[in-house]
Amino acid sequence: MPEIPDIERDSEVLTESEIKLEKPKLYKVLLHNDDFTTMDFVVFILQHVFLKDLAEAFVIMMKVHEEGVGIAGIYTYEVATMKADKAMNLAKAREFPLLCTVEEE
Repeated sequence: MPEIPDIERDSEVLTESEIKLEKPKLYKVLLHNDDFTTMDFVVFILQHVFLKDLAEAFVIMMKVHEEGVGIAGIYTYEVATMKADKAMNLAKAREFPLLCTVEEE
C-alpha cells in the first residue's frame, strides 16, 4: 500500500479582503441642432445607433430641433464615445454635419 505524504497544516487563516467596487461614471451623448441635417435622419440615428423606439426618437429629435441640443442616451465612457463616433460617421457618409458630443453626467 502506498504511503500517504504528511500534509502540513498552515496556521494562517484566509480572510475576506475588503474590495469596494465603484459604479463607472456615466456620460451623456448629446445631439446638436444644425440647419442641414434632416429630422428624418436624426430619427434614423436615434433608432439605429441609440436603439430608441420611433416615438422616443421623435421626441428627442424635436427637443434637438427646438432647444438646440438633446440627450440621445447615457452610457459608460467607452460606449458613449463609440455611439457618438458611429452617429457622426453615418452622418458624414450622407454629407450631414451632425455633431454629437459626450459629456460627464
